[in-house]
Amino acid sequence: MTKLYPLKFKPILKEKIWGGHTLNYKSETLSKDTKIGESWELSGVEGSVSIIEDGALKGENLNSVLKTYNQDLVGVSNYKRFGNEFPLLIKFIDAKKNLSVQLHPDDTIARAKHHCMGKTEMWYITKSDKGFIIADFKDKIDKGNYIKRVKDNTLQEALKYIDVEPDEVYFIAPGLIHAIGEGVMLAEIQQTSDITYRIYDWNRVDDEGNTRELHQQEALDAIDFTSKEPKVDYDNKNNTLNKVVHNTYFKTDFLPVESYCKIDLSEKDSFSILMNVGPDADLQCDGKSYTFKNYETFLIPAVISQVELKVKAGKFLVVHI
Repeated sequence: MTKLYPLKFKPILKEKIWGGHTLNYKSETLSKDTKIGESWELSGVEGSVSIIEDGALKGENLNSVLKTYNQDLVGVSNYKRFGNEFPLLIKFIDAKKNLSVQLHPDDTIARAKHHCMGKTEMWYITKSDKGFIIADFKDKIDKGNYIKRVKDNTLQEALKYIDVEPDEVYFIAPGLIHAIGEGVMLAEIQQTSDITYRIYDWNRVDDEGNTRELHQQEALDAIDFTSKEPKVDYDNKNNTLNKVVHNTYFKTDFLPVESYCKIDLSEKDSFSILMNVGPDADLQCDGKSYTFKNYETFLIPAVISQVELKVKAGKFLVVHI
């Protein structure tokens, strides 16, 4: 078998009614007017499986490589836990307009209704042009009041709007009502799941005058009406893996690099994902050098024990399980 190396995948670009144009450069064939809302950087989701962009495994997809390399790719414990299903979905999101107000089910609901994992996720804000997010209700609300507001079309008045700045992090637990507001770009790390319950879409219509489907009944079974604090505080010491969000689904660290940083992965029984949320950098592994551009992502297989990053002043998210 081919020796595993740092894997970069072709971005899967998703056109959205609310999307912008910042991510369009990732495709040579897209019209500059195409509204790209999401770049799926690393995905094992059926119908949107990532394809390796270069190297000896160029053209292979993530799921087939996982079936071939098993624990060498993802780690012993991860392979026992998830088998041939890659457990994370990694995205960059560009919100030119507001996303729908939505929430996601937990594992129990998702397995029962959709035969898949639930959706726990986190956001790292990369850009904000006077942007905001929605996370939770501004005041405590119960199920009865929620239903009344849906019927009266006043739900938007009960939501908690949060102005956001670059480098801020927000944890979006299952059941938490949320939305990304216009003018925000972010990196999203989540379980492998594409299940979303849409509850409000700003009364907008598409070019043919149609509204998007809402999922009010499904949402009622999944909403968490207890108050949450979604913002996550973290340290930013240079050349250090600063803990951001660690839970059973993923562990994300923030790594600011000044000049040079060696990342020791030898103690991790897991793959690692590197997301570049700063300027272009140089990634080195086993004596080889890889260009690591802004808004790019690398999957580092579990058998790789060390990588190095070189950049004058860089910023990275490092994710594993």
